Amino acid sequence: MNSPLKTLYPEITPYQHGWLNRGDGHEIYYELCGNPQGTPVVVLHGGPGSGCTPTQRRFFDPTFYRVILLDQRGCGRSRPAGGTRDNTTWHLVEDIEALRQHLNIDHWMVFGGSWGSTLALAYASLHHSHVTALILRGIFLARPQELDWFLHEAGKFFPEARAAMVRELSAGEQKALMQTFAQRVFSEDIALAAHSARTWNAYESAIMSLLPMPAGAPPPDEVSIARARVQLHYLMHQCFLQDSPLLDQIDRIRHLPAIIIQGRYDMVCPPGSAYELHQRWPEAEFIVIPDAGHAAFEPGICDALVDATDRFKPILSGRAKD
Repeated sequence: MNSPLKTLYPEITPYQHGWLNRGDGHEIYYELCGNPQGTPVVVLHGGPGSGCTPTQRRFFDPTFYRVILLDQRGCGRSRPAGGTRDNTTWHLVEDIEALRQHLNIDHWMVFGGSWGSTLALAYASLHHSHVTALILRGIFLARPQELDWFLHEAGKFFPEARAAMVRELSAGEQKALMQTFAQRVFSEDIALAAHSARTWNAYESAIMSLLPMPAGAPPPDEVSIARARVQLHYLMHQCFLQDSPLLDQIDRIRHLPAIIIQGRYDMVCPPGSAYELHQRWPEAEFIVIPDAGHAAFEPGICDALVDATDRFKPILSGRAKD
């Protein structure tokens, strides 16, 4: 008999929050939830360009975990919103490490989905001595073929969403899709920037889940612009990983306990990348959800994420005693 799906833990509010001033014009928002004396876990949100949300706190048993969430540079409540200057993957990695030191945490588990999985792998490859375990979802390795899939091939499965994204573009503009949207989203014409940002963001939202999910209230224009600006900045630069492919760094972290969770019908980050990661990292547990797409809150993926954080509790407790 199949066990019932696990549900999210109850809603919780932060017991502490603040901004970490990085001394280069960026202030990183962070919040702490759960048990102040609990086992630390840092949550790395997707995007690039998104931010942490209250629901992400609920993947973790609040009596066991000390949950640390942050908004990456230019994202969410970090300042300046949409800022792309001095904003690369390696800046983000060092922001995470600086936050660990700021909070006087020796070791923590790293939890990341989609772009958050990319950032988790990059962080762990450099700072593995401070990582106890990883939980990764919807693997994105930021390679050219994955960007090509997202921008072009996925549209063959979602032709309406693709058509809506390019409807106002000429044939030439469609051939240079990222450059076209970047020019518009970074425009000083705020009306044009906001319209273009909403159009860009809507495409990803349309291909996010296996089944349509209820749409929330549209975000303010400034939030849409900031999100699109950061994402386009990263994608235009291949996420700053051309010289340091993530798969080449896996031997540094193979000793760490890890769970990889992937939706079979993920149209944002297709399963092939997760499979390749597992081939390089056979010690990691690889879980494919047969009836899910990309979104973290689809039932099968949500269940697997909560189950993963629960299953790591005795492992992490044992490590804390060592």
